[in-house]
Amino acid sequence: MADGGGGGEHVVQMMAGGSGPGKVAAPEKWLNRFVRAVVLIERVGNALGTLAFTWATVVLLGGYAKDLHSGDDFIFATIIIFLEAARMFSRNNRIDYQVFFNTRGAFRPLGWNGLTLAACFCAVLKIMWEMRLRMIILMIILFGFGRLLSEVSSRGLKLLICNRMRRAASVWSPLVAIVLLALSTDESLFKDYSMMIYPQKKKDYSMIERAMFLVLLVAVLVATISSLHFTRIRKLVDSVLGNKLEFWCQGIISLCMVAALGMLVYMLKDYDRFRMIIIEVCAVAIMSFGNLQIPAAVVRVVLALIGLMPVDDSDPPYDDENLKASLRIFYWMVLGQGILYAVACMLEFFSFIPRRSLVRCGGFGGQRGVESVNMYYAYALEKCMQGGVLAPKKISLSNFATDYVNSDISKNQLHGIRMMHSFLQREPTKAQLLSKLTASTKTVVRIIKMLDWTCPKDAAIRLYAAKVTAELAKNLRVVTIPGTIQLVSALLDSDSTLQRGNPLLDTDDEQEERQELSMNTEDNQEVKHHSMRNAADNQGKRQDRHQDTDNLLETQIRSTQQVGIDEQKSCILRCWQWIQEFRSIPKEQQLTDHDFLPALAMEIIDSLAGSGQDNCVEIRKAADLISKIIGFTSYRRDIMNTEAQQSILLKSSLKVLQRLTSIGGKIGIILRYEISRHPFLLRNLIEILGDNKSSQELRKLVAANLRNLAVDERARQEIGHVQLIITRLVQAFLNTEEITSVNADRFLRKVAGQALAMLTMQSVQNCLVILQEPEFMMELKIMIHDKMYVYVAASLLRNLCMHARSELRESELKELSHTLREVLERILDVDGAELEILIGLSSQICKVIPEDFTRELDAGQIKQRFAKRLVDTLKANMKPSAHCPGIRRVVLEQVIHLMEYNSRYADCFNAFGVTDALSMVEQTPSKAENYRLFLGDEGFMEYSMPLSDLVARAKELMGCD
Repeated sequence: MADGGGGGEHVVQMMAGGSGPGKVAAPEKWLNRFVRAVVLIERVGNALGTLAFTWATVVLLGGYAKDLHSGDDFIFATIIIFLEAARMFSRNNRIDYQVFFNTRGAFRPLGWNGLTLAACFCAVLKIMWEMRLRMIILMIILFGFGRLLSEVSSRGLKLLICNRMRRAASVWSPLVAIVLLALSTDESLFKDYSMMIYPQKKKDYSMIERAMFLVLLVAVLVATISSLHFTRIRKLVDSVLGNKLEFWCQGIISLCMVAALGMLVYMLKDYDRFRMIIIEVCAVAIMSFGNLQIPAAVVRVVLALIGLMPVDDSDPPYDDENLKASLRIFYWMVLGQGILYAVACMLEFFSFIPRRSLVRCGGFGGQRGVESVNMYYAYALEKCMQGGVLAPKKISLSNFATDYVNSDISKNQLHGIRMMHSFLQREPTKAQLLSKLTASTKTVVRIIKMLDWTCPKDAAIRLYAAKVTAELAKNLRVVTIPGTIQLVSALLDSDSTLQRGNPLLDTDDEQEERQELSMNTEDNQEVKHHSMRNAADNQGKRQDRHQDTDNLLETQIRSTQQVGIDEQKSCILRCWQWIQEFRSIPKEQQLTDHDFLPALAMEIIDSLAGSGQDNCVEIRKAADLISKIIGFTSYRRDIMNTEAQQSILLKSSLKVLQRLTSIGGKIGIILRYEISRHPFLLRNLIEILGDNKSSQELRKLVAANLRNLAVDERARQEIGHVQLIITRLVQAFLNTEEITSVNADRFLRKVAGQALAMLTMQSVQNCLVILQEPEFMMELKIMIHDKMYVYVAASLLRNLCMHARSELRESELKELSHTLREVLERILDVDGAELEILIGLSSQICKVIPEDFTRELDAGQIKQRFAKRLVDTLKANMKPSAHCPGIRRVVLEQVIHLMEYNSRYADCFNAFGVTDALSMVEQTPSKAENYRLFLGDEGFMEYSMPLSDLVARAKELMGCD
């Protein structure tokens, strides 16, 4: 694994993401309150224990050591001192404290493994009992061996024994337990011992009792064999139980263990049954203890009660009243400590309620989500135990995720980064986490550094780090995190590309190295996919267990219906459904085809490019990044991704290119130049446009990229030289057969029209190519009446009239005249950039067919309104904006064309004060009006005629000096 991301010296800048954290209650609020309650009880118990330890050492043993009764008080005080000393010293070591005296985990679920071990203990004890060993020795062995196995088996045994041996012990231990229990009931094995000590003891077990053990043995044997990996047996069992094998095997084994323990009690004589019941209860209790906290609490309570209520009258009473008071104070403190510990442990046993509630409310899915919540619970307990009792502690899921991401343990890092990804999917927690990360430089740098963890065992961490980075990139400034773009660029190389070499340039050893690298990468991907499949299988098995419980519920309901107790049935059903709903775990969100590194890298780059031009500068500096992105704009056979993943990469790469080509300012010019100069870009875009299998969205993205590239004159001319591009754009723009009511289809048509409009600006050749399409002008006439396409069609018509006026046929001029009424009516109603486009079209129509234009003005009786609209537009736009920089220019062109055709229009314009408006335009020139459009602060498509020349021409036609 890569080194931890220090990087604390950097300053990470993140833009504000939204309005900040709202007042929505945190999902972990109830669990935090529960943790604080448990910790408060435990810490009060610790305080009483420390005080009792001090009291015993200083007051009792220090002041009254000679006066204490050696048989009880002195021994009790000594035991308490050693017990408390062990607790206090183990507190300095977190692992030791968890093993021996931690409240968390004082109880643990018994499970079928615990029942099996308890049965083994009882069987061994019964055999030793028959051999008449001392009961005290048996109990010591039982408790000591049980405590050893309960801890070592869960911690050290896994390190000492291989996986196969652990699985063998787990599979065959139930069978061993049944055999031992059966042997312990066979009196013939212990006949000599029994008759030697108890000659009168004799009991012959019936065949029914022996048959019961035989039935249990057969049931456990069947369950054990069916859990083995034998193909024929698995198929046979699966045909009966389906995918519910694990559930039924565990259920059968647990029932057999309980039945065997019951049989052991039943087959004893009356005076031995009570002892065996106590022993079995003790064995089960031992297996339920997670550490020594509960036994130690019981010892404290028992010793304190004995000290407060003496039953031994052999020792004389104390004469010193101070000594009596000191002992009472000491025992009350010990009693309080033991009771508080017991209460804390019992309360902690019910921690599954707030933990399961957090799993459901926090959106944590699957067994990994449950494990993450359990880790947060342990984290919260440990944090609360640190520092002062009343000191405020900032405990939250965000802090937990941040601390675990910064951890040096791989498991903690995985849970931390997964939890961050989960938070970023929901708005309340997303705002909180972004606020936290804004102030946590170390965490952001660590997440970025995780993108470079290429070790196979860190594949999951790297994947989720990429998913988190994709969310953070929307508000992230990478200029102060050196190497971020390079790390993201490296993610694009994780598609296992096998580049073909050139036989004239590459040697054989280089080709072998490439093939070996590809094979290794493929193996790593197979390992990763295999682990994902195993995780999915485990998830399915857990879900099957829940379904099995539901089947048991159905069986209970049917039996209840047979009895005929409808009211009880409905009550049981409601309770059981509530329990099942509470116990159910939300499904874990499965990885999709979008969740692989190259696609996530595309998403990160897209988000970074949209977060500011500083990020775009860094993107441009990254070596070969743009070439890598363009490389994904075609289907490739030399990569290991699936067809679905290749489609996602194709779409993602087109989106990123669209983002980069739409950037304004000087960096936008550089990016468009870097993209347009790629030798394979236009070929790939042509292939997508011409592929009938390409979706409407892909073709729309291609058209959008061509539109953005056409802003620059060099790229516009280069695209125009590839006539096939314009032809396919025209087909996408006019192909009405595929146009449906779906928005994606209509958007494709609009974007294709925008691309054609950009390509025809200041390009006679491109206009001539478009005019070769039959019925093109008629389609534009139709689109003028459609609100969605009116401005695209108007811009295209303007360009065609401006640059290909001499090539327009009579029929096309007739179609052009039919658009006049719609254009003139819209000019009277719209403003801004839309008004600029429409006036620009009307001025060109007026220049091409002035007779039809003036006839339409007179026929519609809108000449006065139209003239007033033009003059008012001049007066209202004395400060041109980047949104519509040429609006005064097109108005002047319209005025000039009308007056050039008929001088009487000068009087009409003069009536509305056009002379004053022209003077104001002359006095307020702007450099922005020399450009057709703006991207950022950069203007494009500069006009050849200055605005001042148009003003002079208009004044000349008006007859002004």
